[in-house]
Amino acid sequence: MDQKLISKLDKRKQNHTLRFLSIPEGSIDFFSNDYLGLAQIKDHSIEQSKRFGATGSRLLSGNSNEALQAEKSIASFFDSESSLVFNSGYNANLALMSSIPQRGDTVFFDEFVHASIRDGIRLSYANSISFRHNDLNDLEKKIEKSEGTIYIVIESLYSMDGDMAPIKGIIDLAEKKGAFIIVDEAHAAGVFGWEGRGVIHGRELIEKVFARVVTFGKAYGFHGAAILGSNELIKYLVNFARPFIYTTALPITDYCEIEKKILRTDIRERQKKLHENIAYFRSKLKLNTTSEINSPIQVFQHKSKDEVLKKAADLSEIGIYSKPIFAPTVPEGKECIRLCFHSFNTFSEIDILLNSL
Repeated sequence: MDQKLISKLDKRKQNHTLRFLSIPEGSIDFFSNDYLGLAQIKDHSIEQSKRFGATGSRLLSGNSNEALQAEKSIASFFDSESSLVFNSGYNANLALMSSIPQRGDTVFFDEFVHASIRDGIRLSYANSISFRHNDLNDLEKKIEKSEGTIYIVIESLYSMDGDMAPIKGIIDLAEKKGAFIIVDEAHAAGVFGWEGRGVIHGRELIEKVFARVVTFGKAYGFHGAAILGSNELIKYLVNFARPFIYTTALPITDYCEIEKKILRTDIRERQKKLHENIAYFRSKLKLNTTSEINSPIQVFQHKSKDEVLKKAADLSEIGIYSKPIFAPTVPEGKECIRLCFHSFNTFSEIDILLNSL
C-alpha cells in the first residue's frame, strides 16, 4: 500500500484516534441508536415470498409488489404525497443531494450535518456554503449573496450534539428567500412526533418542507431509509438519482419488515418509556451537556482528548461501553462522550451511569 496511506494510519494510532471494530458484548447499552428497543425483537411472522433476493436494481428486476406497498404505507404514515425506499440513510442522502441541486444552484448546509449530506453535495454541480451551527443570522447573511435556486439542508435532531435545529426560524427565512428546505430526520423518526412521525410532522410543518429523510436503522431497529416528498420529487429521483438507479434493491422481505416496524401498535408506549428515562437522567444530572433536555442523545464534552479517553475507560470498567468521538466526526477541540438512551434502559442502569459521570 502507498506509504502516504500507511502514514495516515500511523498518525491516527499515535493520536489514539485509530478506529477499530469491536463487539460490546455484555455491556449496558448507552451507545446504540436502538432508541425504542425494536432491534431486539425477533419477528418471524412475515410470510416468505416466492423470491427472497432482490436479483437486481429496482428499475431492472428488483422491483416488487412488496416494495411498492411498503412505499405506499410509508408515505401514508408520514403524511407525505409519496416516498422512495433506499438501502440506507447514507444512500438516501447521497441520492437526494447529488441529483436535486443543479449547476448554478446554491446549497446552504448546517456545519454539523451528517457526512452523507456533505458527500452528496460534493457529487452535485451546485455551489455549496456551510453556515454556523443553528445560527440563523449567519445563514441569512450568506443567503443574501446566493445565486440560482436555494436549498437549505438541516437535521431536525443532530446526531453528534443531541440538539435540534431552529426549524421555524429556518422556514421563515426560507419563505422570505424562496428557498427549498431539506430535513434529515434520521434520529427523530420513531422518537418524536405522534407515533414516531418525526419533528416536522409533530410541529405541523410538512407543507413547508421540500423533502424529508427518515431512516429505519435507528429507532425502528432495522435498516433502510426513505425520502418523503411530492410525486414529482420521487419521479425525479427514480430517473436521475444514481445511488437509486445503480443499486441492487433490498431483499423483498425487508420491505415487508420496514412496513411492519413503522406500523407497530406499541410505538407510543415505547416512546413514553424512552422519554421517561431521559427525564429521569436529566433530573439527576449535575453536569452540563450540549444536548436538548428531551433528546435521546446526550453529549458530554471534555477539556482534552486525554480526558475523553479516560472517561471512556472509566465507563468501560463499570460495564458501560462507550466509544469516544474524535475529529473529523466532530470538530477539533469538540471531542466528547456521546450517550444514547433507550426505552429498555432501567433506572438502576441510569443510576450506575450517573455515578460514573
